[in-house]
Amino acid sequence: MPVYKINKLKLEPLSKRKFDLESDIQKLTEQNLGTIFGLKFVSGASNQEFHIPVQEQEFYMDTLAFDEEQKSFVIIEYKKDRSFSVIDQGFAYLSAILNHKADLILELNERLSKNFKKQDIDWDAVTVS
Repeated sequence: MPVYKINKLKLEPLSKRKFDLESDIQKLTEQNLGTIFGLKFVSGASNQEFHIPVQEQEFYMDTLAFDEEQKSFVIIEYKKDRSFSVIDQGFAYLSAILNHKADLILELNERLSKNFKKQDIDWDAVTVS
């Protein structure tokens, strides 16, 4: 879908810009989470990615955000190319989150200077994007 800017009551198409690296998209998104999605930034490339130990490996979440209206976490995973494995990765992250609620609450409270408890969060509304 084309995107336009308004210039003296005329629409001018904006050109697309490709990102060379996923990290470029990530940094731009993290700096503008509130503007783009209305979310609070918790952790990511800008301040050290949040990770959860699952069995013998670590799950690093590209961007961990918090939706203050929903009282729920949002995990954003960046992919430069299309990949079916991202669906499996999303399910793995969701499972890890639901099994490590205390770790997420601690991360949220420390990063945003909040005092949430597990029961304050809507765990059914956790989103992986």
